[in-house]
Amino acid sequence: MRGLFLIAVAALTLIGLPALADITGPARVVDGDTLEIADQRIWLHGIDAPELKQTCRTRKGKEQWCGELAKQALQYLVQGQEVACKGDQNDRYGRLIAVCFIGPFNLNEQMVADGWALAYRKYSQKYIRAEIFAKARNEGIWRTEFVPPWEWRRQQR
Repeated sequence: MRGLFLIAVAALTLIGLPALADITGPARVVDGDTLEIADQRIWLHGIDAPELKQTCRTRKGKEQWCGELAKQALQYLVQGQEVACKGDQNDRYGRLIAVCFIGPFNLNEQMVADGWALAYRKYSQKYIRAEIFAKARNEGIWRTEFVPPWEWRRQQR
């Protein structure tokens, strides 16, 4: 039976339909919502972190590279850890769309709860509570004035 499953997965992949993909290993952080494991880029499903070149402004008016700070926050979470990602689709850039874990610890949710990513409601409602928590506690970018990443990208076009 397992052989039939593997054949079906291979067939779906060949005709361009998404196949279930789990990938585990040490992760390299690309930005605040993208990892790379074994040459596979992975977008953390349901969250949107500031872009690397995106800035935000502190309440005292100081400009910060909030995209770089989000990347550093994710690096801190994954450093030296085995990361397990579960996904079943690729985005238009070829990245696996996945929820990633260190043991039972959900990295997607933690990035939102720490205030370094927003719940990306366009794609998921899953992390709204974590965002409300981060905002109420002024975590991460919530202690600054910022443009949501999806709006910032639109402004850059």
